[in-house]
Amino acid sequence: MILIADSGSTKTDWTLINFPHPGQSDIVATFHTQGINPVHQEPDVIRHILGHELMSQLSTFPRGALVNSRVLETPLLSQLSVFFYGSGCTPVHAPRMKQMLSEVFTPQQIEVHSDLTAAARALCGRQPGVACILGTGSNSCLYDGNDIVANTPALGYVLGDEGSGSVLGRKFLNALYKGRLPESLKTAFEQETKLTQASVIQHVYREPLANRFLASLSLFISNHLDEPLLRTLVIDNFREFLQNNVAPYRKHSEYHADSLPVSFVGSMAQYYESELREAAGLEGFTVGVVMKSPMEGLVRYHSEHA
Repeated sequence: MILIADSGSTKTDWTLINFPHPGQSDIVATFHTQGINPVHQEPDVIRHILGHELMSQLSTFPRGALVNSRVLETPLLSQLSVFFYGSGCTPVHAPRMKQMLSEVFTPQQIEVHSDLTAAARALCGRQPGVACILGTGSNSCLYDGNDIVANTPALGYVLGDEGSGSVLGRKFLNALYKGRLPESLKTAFEQETKLTQASVIQHVYREPLANRFLASLSLFISNHLDEPLLRTLVIDNFREFLQNNVAPYRKHSEYHADSLPVSFVGSMAQYYESELREAAGLEGFTVGVVMKSPMEGLVRYHSEHA
């Protein structure tokens, strides 16, 4: 059996998979815990999430438990392979994450990878391609079917993160309060969100997690795409992402990068798929797969290569 984790800053999705016969896989259960990030969280916090939140759910499958009409003959933890994918799990921090997981699971059964590796494996499987994350932040990589071979640095929402929800929110507020969008849209925004120019400034400059606040404005934007200028704002945000983050991969002729499909995972990719595809067409890219979460693709990847 294998346990796959897809961890972000706010929550971690866990999927338990059984392989009753060669070539056959069954999803046994899905769990959810707090988000785990070895960069931003203290080790004791992560240990508590693993030792209490996760284990309390896994403990419902003891020896002899009935799982999908099959009896587990051995203790669950002794037969698990664990694949943990998470934000913050860079080569520098992955060993610390693996050590904390090893306090719960057998060390040789554990692999820890970045969320970008999760995106590449979920979107591309064993095929080469360009994999992109478009959510609150953004990221991308050139993937050769086995490894990430190039990565344009995202640089965060102040210096980069084009295509992300946080940058879209920033561009929207700039256009709204500088008069480049209709006054009727400004009125609708302040009525629906209960925000004012003063409270926006408070959220962005004087409160924590400004990037999440900016990304949260995507809900209003997605509900008002009938406004042509707003739809253009969304398309331009994606075009800047493709120009600044994906186009540089074209120079890697050894991987035939200029002809590879570009695939996307994340809430921004799913909610604005039509605008994303239009932006890609304008920039000369072929869109491959678009999905909201990498878990479906990770389950397929590990099931095919178990």
